[in-house]
Amino acid sequence: MNDIIRKISPSDNFFLLAGPCVIENEKMALEIAENIVETTSRLNIPYVFKGSYRKANRSRIDSFTGIGDLEALSILRKVRDTFGCPVVTDIHSPEEASMAADFVDVLQIPAFLCRQTDLLVAAARTGKTVNIKKGQFLSPEAMKFAVQKVRDAGNDKVAITERGVSFGYQDLIVDYRGIPTMQAFDCPVILDSTHSLQQPNQEKGVTGGRPDLIETISRAGIAVGADGIFIETHPNPAQAKSDGANMLPLAQLPRLLEHLCAIRAAISKF
Repeated sequence: MNDIIRKISPSDNFFLLAGPCVIENEKMALEIAENIVETTSRLNIPYVFKGSYRKANRSRIDSFTGIGDLEALSILRKVRDTFGCPVVTDIHSPEEASMAADFVDVLQIPAFLCRQTDLLVAAARTGKTVNIKKGQFLSPEAMKFAVQKVRDAGNDKVAITERGVSFGYQDLIVDYRGIPTMQAFDCPVILDSTHSLQQPNQEKGVTGGRPDLIETISRAGIAVGADGIFIETHPNPAQAKSDGANMLPLAQLPRLLEHLCAIRAAISKF
């Protein structure tokens, strides 16, 4: 895992964090992982399986949050053991850090919680890699303080994920200048190509999105030198229990990754 979430030189390929928004059941998780592992192995893309064991930030109280913490975490461990790929999941409180660390390789800090000192320190002290999602309300420059909290807690294995900046009340926009700005903190920067296209706080309390622009966002991220790409994907996004409006259909992922590899290969020549 330490060899994946790292500062990758421009001549190497990008790495990929991808999977469902939330673990819905074992069969679905294994199906998604199998498909992505097949593609990433063929394209020589370092791969980390992503799945939330629980969704804490929901628009409505009746929204799906998960199948149970230990059941979902056990599925994440099974994905890792079955396919030999590291796994990443979100944590929401300091108490969750040590629990999740027993099952996964990377602890992800949700964007809304990226300034929570106790959460960052607890994640760092597990010794796992910590992936901090940049808050929609923060400048790229401000993320150096979140990174430093992890390092001051004794952990140098830290990455940042760009996921857009609030634009008005119901939209997000990606400022690609932030990628090199945050890379200057000497940690890899990942572009979240799906959450960057969210349209939050819609009238019915269900987040919208623009999945038709996932490839556009991803291409731009690779072109400006992002170290990694984050994509949520599902066999049938319309039936997904969380964030289906901005997920990529699983069948479309191989073609997208082929295009991104071609762009990465082209820019590595300069």
